[in-house]
Amino acid sequence: MNYNQTKRLILCVFFCFFYKLDAEDFHTLNEALQNPTQVRVLYLNAKKLTTLPEEIGKLQNLKELNLWENKLTTLPQEIGNLQHLQKLDLGFNKITVLPKEIGQLQSLQELNLSFNQLATLPKEIGNLQHLKRLFLGLNQFTALPEEIGKLQNLQEMESSKNQLTTLPKEIGNLQNLQELYLNENQLTALPIEIGNLQNLQKLVLNRNQLTTLPIEIGNLQNLQGLNLDKNQLTTLPKEIRKLQNLQGLHLGNNKLTALPIEIENLQKLKWLGLNKNQLTTIPKEIGNLQNLKELNLSSNQLTTIPKEIENLQKLETLDLYNNQLTTLPKEIGNLQNLQRLYLGGNPSLMNQKEKIQKLLPNVRITFDLEKE
Repeated sequence: MNYNQTKRLILCVFFCFFYKLDAEDFHTLNEALQNPTQVRVLYLNAKKLTTLPEEIGKLQNLKELNLWENKLTTLPQEIGNLQHLQKLDLGFNKITVLPKEIGQLQSLQELNLSFNQLATLPKEIGNLQHLKRLFLGLNQFTALPEEIGKLQNLQEMESSKNQLTTLPKEIGNLQNLQELYLNENQLTALPIEIGNLQNLQKLVLNRNQLTTLPIEIGNLQNLQGLNLDKNQLTTLPKEIRKLQNLQGLHLGNNKLTALPIEIENLQKLKWLGLNKNQLTTIPKEIGNLQNLKELNLSSNQLTTIPKEIENLQKLETLDLYNNQLTTLPKEIGNLQNLQRLYLGGNPSLMNQKEKIQKLLPNVRITFDLEKE
């Protein structure tokens, strides 16, 4: 084969390749149904669709179907024929019920059902054995089916801004789950099986009605982020000491009156939020959190800070706004990396401004009642 023949062959392969890529992506339903075997990706987002024709089931090679932001209320049962479908986006519709055939999508890896009007899921949802990401936020769920525990490959589940009051114990079967978002529900307790989620790295539970945490929370050895803001917690279990990979712990807007000394074991902690609780003291053991960068103790009832605060050599932000502090320990001057200190709302410190500023000449100190 000479040079010109080789060149023509390469150009032919090049253009055929890109023609094939273009042929796989479709943006209108009519065009897709005229070429059913060629369709790999179908984008029908924001098309004002009110129904989906049963012919959708003819797209046997479809891998991704995007129906985001339409006006769909249901799906045809033929949706179950899409055996190669890997991603299905149904977000921002008006869907009230899913057909049981949804469970036939054996190749599905990502399912987005957020921003709909769903109150239940069919039990067949448990058949989606390859599902990795499931988004259920902003619906009307009061409970999740026990079949959710069959999704053995699930890595991320989001069910925020629903009306969940409980979680099924089967949630503990999700051994590969890494991220779980349950914020803005009505949960009053967590099942003890939550402790079985050995691979969980992020757990978001803010804006619920939790009053206690199960001791099994300590079994989440790989947890890196735990958000419990805006609940009704009065105490923390001492088992929290086991969360030795935790980097962010958010406990603001609760009813905590004390911290367990076991908190000293959270050696990797970088962010600790304890604002808007009822704390009157801070244990000296807080000085052992030597990787801490941000500590928020604002809006509590603190009168003193332990001198061991000086051990937090990586601390960059310290928020003591709106407490009842009468003085600061001189050891606070040893915080070499401190950049911001909030002291507003502590009347007794107002006549100590000069003294405090001398202790921390390179720190941006705010004495104002209104924080920046």
